[in-house]
Amino acid sequence: MDIHAHCADVVRQYDRDRYVATLFAPQLARRHLFAIAAFATEVARVRDLVSEPALGEIRLQWWRDVITAGDGQGHPVAAALVEAIRTFDLPIAAFDLVLDARAFDLRNDSMPTLLDLEGYASGIASSLFHVGMVVLAEGHSPEGADAAGHGGVARALTAIMRALPLHSARGQCYLPGDLVAAHALDRESLFAGRTTPELLALLADLRAIAGKRLAEAERAIADLSPSLRPAFLALAQVRAYLDRMDRPDYDPFAPPVALAPWRRLWITWWAARRL
Repeated sequence: MDIHAHCADVVRQYDRDRYVATLFAPQLARRHLFAIAAFATEVARVRDLVSEPALGEIRLQWWRDVITAGDGQGHPVAAALVEAIRTFDLPIAAFDLVLDARAFDLRNDSMPTLLDLEGYASGIASSLFHVGMVVLAEGHSPEGADAAGHGGVARALTAIMRALPLHSARGQCYLPGDLVAAHALDRESLFAGRTTPELLALLADLRAIAGKRLAEAERAIADLSPSLRPAFLALAQVRAYLDRMDRPDYDPFAPPVALAPWRRLWITWWAARRL
């Protein structure tokens, strides 16, 4: 099996935005970026693949063991990830942050505060932007913490809002408790899939936060070396998603906000041209 082609296929199937973004990355780095993105995709899907939280914890621990031991034989994504880690001496701590954050997905616990939500978002997304920069810097530790931090939060918050129909259907609430309380949002209506003025107001606040984070990321990216900027091409579609959710007819419980394939490609191509 071609482990790198397998990683690309996994990302293409489950995270088309990241797949298209990686196609525009430098060719020599592309297979390693696909390995990292495939790892992120695999651990994001753990909740969907297990029947109970304990089994999900076992899967996440398996990934920790693979990364720590540096032995991914027998699993194409794990093998490709270990190769990328060895080639560029990628920071193990970054992958631990992803796994720590993904443990939250396994249960239907409530997200306590906005600060907790941003920490979760940083774990699942900012860490990946950081290791992507290390790959493009050929193993060096580049500057760019602000770009990765803000960009990861912007992308993850947007993804969480897009996934609201799925999360609410299975009794998960990623909306932070302090904003839920501030807007007097009834969680029962949320889990019942009812669009209320309180929910729309909360989501508008969350979009404003994501938009602010995106703008901060874009300013930080502009200060980076051009060789590092392709690590952030997956942010190219975030503005379009936020704009779609800002429309007056936005229904948070409709099928997830999506972009037409041609538009996703055009947006990413235009962003790559401007690097």
